[in-house]
Amino acid sequence: MKVVLIKDVYKLGRAGEIKKVAAGYGRNYLIPQGLAIPASKGALQQAERIRIKATERRAALNEELSAISEVLGGKTLAFPVKASETGRLYGSVSRDEIVKAVFANYQIELERRQVETEPIRQIGAYTIPIHLTMDLVPEITVIVHREGEPPVQKTPASEEEALDEAEIALEGEEAPVDLEEILPDEVEDEAEHPEA
Repeated sequence: MKVVLIKDVYKLGRAGEIKKVAAGYGRNYLIPQGLAIPASKGALQQAERIRIKATERRAALNEELSAISEVLGGKTLAFPVKASETGRLYGSVSRDEIVKAVFANYQIELERRQVETEPIRQIGAYTIPIHLTMDLVPEITVIVHREGEPPVQKTPASEEEALDEAEIALEGEEAPVDLEEILPDEVEDEAEHPEA
């Protein structure tokens, strides 16, 4: 199904573009939400006008939200949580909690969908993009740490463990073993003592 986008749709396209989408996605989501219209002859003729108006709206919106982008860009939020010895959280840090923390610290209201992350389930530091518009995407750092401990910026536990294992593997590398020295002895032992 071809549609003409009326508004910018994240991960799909900008207003005025003609996109081919799954029929169900177009009929059940894009069209009812007012994000697109079916691509008819009349709609195709309007596509250029839609694109021009959307560009003007996008420029005004980007100008309006650029101050918020500057405030949020590079900021750090700390979340004290209960966690196991391995760094796995008892629960998670969700988008909703990040939205509430941004409002509490910076008095900036965000919508849940603007925070692009899955629930955080490990102790560590995470860089999280905040989608204000398609063009303005400041990143904040979320540090998840144990209650009672100071927030320390480090990579998530799973990445840290992988790095530690890689370092141990590199340090523990031994000189190559000559198989000819080992195999003849083993083969001779098997020839002398055949298994019944």
